[in-house]
Amino acid sequence: MSFINGIGLISPQNTAETKEFLPEIVEYNADYLKCIEPVYRNYIDPIQSRRMSRLIKMGIAAAKMSVAEAGLHMPDAIITGTGLGSVEDTEKILDDLTKEERFLNPTPFIQSTYNTISSQVAIQLKCHHYNSTYVHRTFSFESGLIDGLLQLEERTATNVLIGAIDEMTANHLLITRKIGQWKMHQVSNLKLLDDETPGALAGEGAAFFVLGSEKIASTYANIKDVKTWIQFNNTSRAETILGEFLLKNELLTGDIDLILLGINGDCHYDPVYRQFAGNFFPGFAQAWYKHLCGEYHTATGFGLYVAANILKHQHYPEILKLNQTTPPRLKNILIYNQFRNVNHSFILVQAV
Repeated sequence: MSFINGIGLISPQNTAETKEFLPEIVEYNADYLKCIEPVYRNYIDPIQSRRMSRLIKMGIAAAKMSVAEAGLHMPDAIITGTGLGSVEDTEKILDDLTKEERFLNPTPFIQSTYNTISSQVAIQLKCHHYNSTYVHRTFSFESGLIDGLLQLEERTATNVLIGAIDEMTANHLLITRKIGQWKMHQVSNLKLLDDETPGALAGEGAAFFVLGSEKIASTYANIKDVKTWIQFNNTSRAETILGEFLLKNELLTGDIDLILLGINGDCHYDPVYRQFAGNFFPGFAQAWYKHLCGEYHTATGFGLYVAANILKHQHYPEILKLNQTTPPRLKNILIYNQFRNVNHSFILVQAV
């Protein structure tokens, strides 16, 4: 069993300073959704914090939140998934290179490497155990989850700290807009489905989870299984893969109580979700979450936060609903995410 025993989340919603589940929804009318950051001196020494980038501070704070909630002194492993790492530091290096010849500041270069987040979390926790970072585009967080589940299954660890973290900057938004990845205009996140134009609404976030082999007082839910696959040329393999996934976990389609979809407002790729739900789960309760956090490579971390809280509190907020179907129970939630109909993933979360 892989129990979610602690969660720390910094996101565009008010999730950092409260343990309430989406207490007050924040509406944006912007080019991208930016995180509401906590007071970092509550988590990081101010002197150390001065040399840290925003992404690293977000990662450390979210990690410490999750560890504290789980009542954990020391994790047996730290695993982080990130699609881009510290974009801000990478931009600083490139900007300095374009200026006059001079000695470069080494700090942004050191912090621009992908594994800096996991390393800094380990330094802060004084953890000398297994430490790994996955940079697998939109599979980054799922790859970290699979590693963590294997650690627990093989009993090489009893508590694993797993993170999903990415940031957005104005420069990165400008560049990636040119390839059609994002909306070309500002849009309200709460009216995203009304804006039927190409491109997603960009976002960012830092989510950390303590996965344990034993259920404790703070346990949210159980991560039953994770599956990733790649498909090209619009050749759908979803039916075969879904069937094998459910069979492996001894479930039928009817055992899924809620489908949590990664709909992001992109009129070209959102139909993939609707076709999936319509073909395999017609009439089932359908939910979404990226209007609250935006789209980024590890946005499924926010999705897992949503699923875990729905199961723990047995509460299905109106803001998440894609249809008005009420699930008869809240036991099994299937998170389905895809990136431009190439990278696809399932995360199965169960109530405990």
